[in-house]
Amino acid sequence: MSSKKEQQRKAGQLHRRKMRVRSKVHGTPDRPRMAVHRTLKHMFVQVVDDTKAVTLVSACSLDPVVRETFEDGDTKTKKSFKIGLKIAELVKEKGIEEVAFDRQGFLYHGRIKAVADGARKGGLKF
Repeated sequence: MSSKKEQQRKAGQLHRRKMRVRSKVHGTPDRPRMAVHRTLKHMFVQVVDDTKAVTLVSACSLDPVVRETFEDGDTKTKKSFKIGLKIAELVKEKGIEEVAFDRQGFLYHGRIKAVADGARKGGLKF
């Protein structure tokens, strides 16, 4: 088990990575930012227009609409892929075709990559 100092160090590293990514990725009305956040159990995705500081669309693994698409044997990665499909559907309803992907300091691997793949399959361009 990690000590408290170790946990604080890891949280600081994540924050620094997040700020480094955010300094390069900005959402505009034409190309909003798709921010992906993961926890041990859940995935959260928001599409944000940074010029107005407004969340246009959001989806997460806790939404009842998204949970309807889940099946009993789905892994967290499969659920993340389905969340990506759902966010793409919601964004397309708003008339947006292209987004800037913000992984928020998480590695582009596993569930983060699954959300991106699902959104691409849903028709979004990064």
